[in-house]
Amino acid sequence: MFGKRTTIGQGTTPARPAIPAPAPASAPPSQPMSSATPASRTPAPPPPLEAARQKSDQYFQTKSLIFGAMIEAIDLSQLSKLDAASARDELRDVITEILTLKSVAMSISEQEELLEDICNDVLGYGPLEPLLARDDIADIMVNGADKTYIEVSGKIQLTNVRFRDNAQLMNICQRIVSQVGRRVDEASPICDARLPDGSRVNVIAPPLAIDGAALTIRKFKKDKLTLEQLVKFGSISVEGAEVLKIIGRVRCNVVISGGTGSGKTTLLNCLTRYIDNDERIITCEDAAELQLQQPHVVRLETRPPNLEGTGQVTMRDLVKNCLRMRPERIIVGEVRGPEVFDLLQAMNTGHDGSMGTIHANSPRECLARMEAMIAMGGYTLLPKTVREMICSSVDVIVQAQRLRDGSRRITHVTEVMGMEGDVIVTQDVFIYDMTGEDANGRIIGKHRSTGIGKPRFWDRARYYGEEKRLAAALDAAELREERVA
Repeated sequence: MFGKRTTIGQGTTPARPAIPAPAPASAPPSQPMSSATPASRTPAPPPPLEAARQKSDQYFQTKSLIFGAMIEAIDLSQLSKLDAASARDELRDVITEILTLKSVAMSISEQEELLEDICNDVLGYGPLEPLLARDDIADIMVNGADKTYIEVSGKIQLTNVRFRDNAQLMNICQRIVSQVGRRVDEASPICDARLPDGSRVNVIAPPLAIDGAALTIRKFKKDKLTLEQLVKFGSISVEGAEVLKIIGRVRCNVVISGGTGSGKTTLLNCLTRYIDNDERIITCEDAAELQLQQPHVVRLETRPPNLEGTGQVTMRDLVKNCLRMRPERIIVGEVRGPEVFDLLQAMNTGHDGSMGTIHANSPRECLARMEAMIAMGGYTLLPKTVREMICSSVDVIVQAQRLRDGSRRITHVTEVMGMEGDVIVTQDVFIYDMTGEDANGRIIGKHRSTGIGKPRFWDRARYYGEEKRLAAALDAAELREERVA
């Protein structure tokens, strides 16, 4: 299958080559992944981690030798024409032959690890592949070639995953961003991108990153979370989840507020599941990560400027263009600038059910940030005018929060009621009360209804025939409160 360019010589130690970039694998490897070793939390030095690093130095020397021989033995142009599974099988055959010819002394498990690593280097994302295959990891943080951290269950851990050098790390970063038509190098050292599964990627390269490229991946679970699963995790009560389903169904304009890593995008994905299949939805994102299940979805993505500094397409450009595309719902992945003005206008001019996320620590702060972002656009509007526009556009604010124990909770489901003088009036429908913590440091709390029997969006629920379901959910929440009391 492969045209051999040269005979595999014995005793030849080729120079360390740059990793080629054929077509990337469309799926992660199916072989068992190597488990990440977290750093010790005790004051004593962590010898297991140091032992792993010493072993890795010898392992990397052997790997470099085999890798160089493999590059000389195969035709990469032919390899790129194969599908992922066939290319991986061919590479494993070639590497096994090289190991036999060079009489490399390795155990079966070490040989299997070497085979998998080299296949990942050529076809995938190198040392990142085992981490990407794990569904329990929320974030992967690479700080140069020698340090890789992961977040599991809300806690950050150091792993023994390392790259051969900073050049290999930079090559993998370039491979990731090139898949979505972007680039990262010294001329353009900051880049936002995404993986094929929608996971969010940020790269900042030298000279801005002093100790080597810094790569951050916000992973998405392979199995998409639903509100029912959030109930099982304790993120929201059963009755609160039912009310959120109704809010998504009856086309309330929703803003999801929360801090970094609080689960805003996950919650937005959950709410969009209850949009009717016959609605036309247009999404606008910096890096496309929303995963809507409806058949009629148009996905738009911003574009950074080119080398000449031209050709940039901003979020505001996308939101403005949405209004000419006959949308029924506009969903903005993250509102962070003047585009909030255009989104509010869209919400108030017939595009009911639009949604977006904003970085804020409370519903009240979310309203203040919207005012500030409108001011960023250079609009010379009176504060009262801006607040009236917000009140007439936004129906519900859903507040997500990441607690100090790493758990994520929906802490507020808040309605925007209107204006009293110059002040925006809000009303909490559900809130989360923290009551303490257990012996393991886990936060103890409960979601409770505030006793609102007829929220402001009641008429909208009645219009869509959901008022009985809404009344049942609110009544069930009050009964739960009475039983607890």
